[in-house]
Amino acid sequence: MGIELNELRPPRGSIKKKKRKGRGPGSGVGKTAGRGQKGQKSRSGGAKPSTFEGGQMPIIRRLPKKGFSNPFKKKYDIINLEQLNRFEDNTEITPELLEDKGLISGKRPLKILGKGNLERKITVKAHKFSNSAVEKIASKGGKAIQI
Repeated sequence: MGIELNELRPPRGSIKKKKRKGRGPGSGVGKTAGRGQKGQKSRSGGAKPSTFEGGQMPIIRRLPKKGFSNPFKKKYDIINLEQLNRFEDNTEITPELLEDKGLISGKRPLKILGKGNLERKITVKAHKFSNSAVEKIASKGGKAIQI
């Protein structure tokens, strides 16, 4: 009938063997293995990084250092109020609950931000709140409790 799965083969001529370099004159790429004669690129380890500028002082080292990263900066898992609308009224929202739902990693303290509208009366327990988040939670009759 038709072709069976066990009879499938690539079309003739579509598969080529890898060229074996440096395997004698009959291979077409014997002796220098297609690298040419002498010079940096003919030697092993002769490849330079794409950022190499021929020995002149690289641009990254010519430009001045700028800025500062504070290694002690406190990082938070962040949730916006609009994301809390998925929970029912009178729910107590904790970092553990949000971690179970996959909304935060749970590895850092939780901060609630006030983006979006809150449509539920909920109690939120978090490590930190923005002022707008506290106002919006209170306006719906909920509570913002700092852990």
